[in-house]
Amino acid sequence: MTTPKAETTTTARVLAGLRHDDSSVRLRAALASGSAPDPGFVEPLVERCGVEPVFHVRDMLTWALTRHPATVTVPRVLAELGSPNARARSQALHTLSKIGDRSVWPAVPRSLLTDPDDEVARTAWRTAVLLAPEDEAAELAEVLVSQLGRGGRETHLSLSRALVELGEPAVPPVRAAADRPDPRVRGHALATELLRRDPEAGFAYAVEEAKRVVSLGPDGPPGGEEWDGRADR
Repeated sequence: MTTPKAETTTTARVLAGLRHDDSSVRLRAALASGSAPDPGFVEPLVERCGVEPVFHVRDMLTWALTRHPATVTVPRVLAELGSPNARARSQALHTLSKIGDRSVWPAVPRSLLTDPDDEVARTAWRTAVLLAPEDEAAELAEVLVSQLGRGGRETHLSLSRALVELGEPAVPPVRAAADRPDPRVRGHALATELLRRDPEAGFAYAVEEAKRVVSLGPDGPPGGEEWDGRADR
């Protein structure tokens, strides 16, 4: 039988581990906090999510939070969506996507879909596709399409995947974007449409085909500029 003193010692050890300089110690502390959930762990787990630099530790922190009751975890995670810290916003979105409670969607700020930080926006797109109700899919598609051409290759890929996963509601706005004068937007829209039609072909192939279509357009790329699907703009 575990005594109150032993429980207190274990809790203190976990909390200290979450603040340790060694990432392997933080990883073990996060694992321990998820293996033996305690409401007292939620606040330090959420706080650590916002500053943790190591990806696999952040993933373990999120896993630990999913092991705690949603009634305790969700309100605290939602509060992080308004943080000035981009990592905190991104990890909070990721955690909400892993919890998977679609009822929280109304509380998710739509501004995160156009967040100036690419990593936050990318996470928001993935989370939105998972949590948004079907009757908001068309509106969501319009917002996502407004971000076409943004950022570099990883950002392009994340947005294309989100639009493909959104399904039929995204098809009309993506096709309309393929006629835009901006070669970055047009190329990204074409790559997204190609990926939707043939997911097995992969994004690299879709980008190359889109580049070819854009460069061979009736007037050529405006100003001689060609969308490359790669470099940050």
